[in-house]
Amino acid sequence: MKNHVWRPLFVVLGLVAVILLARLLIVPDDFSVGERGYMYGYHRIGNEQEWKDFKTKFRTSTYCNDCHEDRVAERVGSPHAPIECENCHGLAGDHPENPEKLTLDRSRELCLRCHTRLAYPSSDRKDIAGIDPQEHNPGDACVDCHNPHRPNLEEM
Repeated sequence: MKNHVWRPLFVVLGLVAVILLARLLIVPDDFSVGERGYMYGYHRIGNEQEWKDFKTKFRTSTYCNDCHEDRVAERVGSPHAPIECENCHGLAGDHPENPEKLTLDRSRELCLRCHTRLAYPSSDRKDIAGIDPQEHNPGDACVDCHNPHRPNLEEM
C-alpha cells in the first residue's frame, strides 16, 4: 500500500492505543464488575461506602408531613399535589437542624416556569393552566392573589 493509506492508519491505531492506555490508568479496577463478573452500569463496589456517607439533600413530601401535616394535606387533590415541596421551598436536607435554612421562593418567575401559556398540542404541557405574563398582573407576585397549596381556588 501507499503512504497515503499507511499514515492515517497509524494515526488511528495510535489514537486507539492512547485511549486504551488512558482507560487503563484512569478507570478504577472495580468499575462495572459485580459478583457475577462484568456487568454494564456505573455501580462500583469500591465506592459503596462513599455513597452511604453522602448526605441526602432532597427529601419528599412524606418527610415534610411529619411536621407540616396541615400543609401537605391541603395539597392533596390539588393540581400541585404531584410537585414535591422542595420545588418551591428549597432543599430540606438540613431543615431539622437548621429550620431557617429553607428559603421560600415567592417569585413570579418560579410560577411562570410552568404557568406561562405554551400551546404544545402533542404533549401534556397544554393541560397546565397558563397565563400571558405580559397581561396577567405584570410585576405582581402570583402568591399575592393565589394560594399555591390550593391553586384551584382563584383568590386567597
